[in-house]
Amino acid sequence: MLANSPAIIIAVIIVAIIFSGIFTVQQGSIAVVTMFGKYRRVHRPGLNFKIPFFEKIFRQISIQNRSVELQFQAITLDQANVNFKAMLLYAVLNQDEESIKNVAFKFVDDRSLMQALIRTIEGSIRAFVATKKQSEILGLRGEIILHVKEQIDVQLESWGYHLIDLQINDISFDEEIMKSMARVVSSNNLKSAAENEGQALLITRTKAAEAEGNFIKISAEAEKQAAQLRGQGVALFREEVARGMASAAKEMEDAKLDASFILFSMWTESIKHFAENGKGNTIFLDGSIDKMQRTMQELMSVTEATKK
Repeated sequence: MLANSPAIIIAVIIVAIIFSGIFTVQQGSIAVVTMFGKYRRVHRPGLNFKIPFFEKIFRQISIQNRSVELQFQAITLDQANVNFKAMLLYAVLNQDEESIKNVAFKFVDDRSLMQALIRTIEGSIRAFVATKKQSEILGLRGEIILHVKEQIDVQLESWGYHLIDLQINDISFDEEIMKSMARVVSSNNLKSAAENEGQALLITRTKAAEAEGNFIKISAEAEKQAAQLRGQGVALFREEVARGMASAAKEMEDAKLDASFILFSMWTESIKHFAENGKGNTIFLDGSIDKMQRTMQELMSVTEATKK
């Protein structure tokens, strides 16, 4: 029994040593194993084995996505301060052995990696913003992101990482600049409103002038036609009067009566018409015998002229 004790102890020690070399790698991670400080190999998620005492786990690297928030300031070409708030999403480039080695040995620790990564992105954005004016920055969010990705993708790959996404959540200026920008926007809006009102007023007045011109043209055409019709009516009236007077004069001559009686009748009918339709207006007529005789003579001379 005692003779077997050393063998049992040795067996237990051997089993303990073997079990000390067994280890697990969590899902989403890759273990880097070194021997005497030199890289040996990588181990994937699950149960793995390393040589006890000689090999050790140098580092377990997460291959999951990582995010970090950035907050920094840049200066534009026209010396305006721009405040940025951004979110960076990145991950290990791939699970190839070379990429894992870069991730494990390029930096002392994750803190050094984050510092280099943040400063690289900030420097890239600052370099881009320095070539643009204040008024251009707000409309260049997409261009800034593309510029950063183009600038740092190669650098990140040399470190074993790649940039998945960069989101610029906020771009703001100093308070005084924001106020001045608000005034500029307000003045531009007022200018646009004034221009629109001016154009609307011009269109309204132009249409009104066109309508007035068309109205005057139509009125003038109507007046022209009315004047023609009135002239034709007066001419017809005069023809009928002359025809009637000629007919009456002929009948008077056939009856051997004085034709001046017709003129006297017209004279009295005219006075009667004035009296009936005057509507209170005062019309002065010379009713003396001499005036009547002169009027009769004038009417007779008109009659003679009409006959000729």
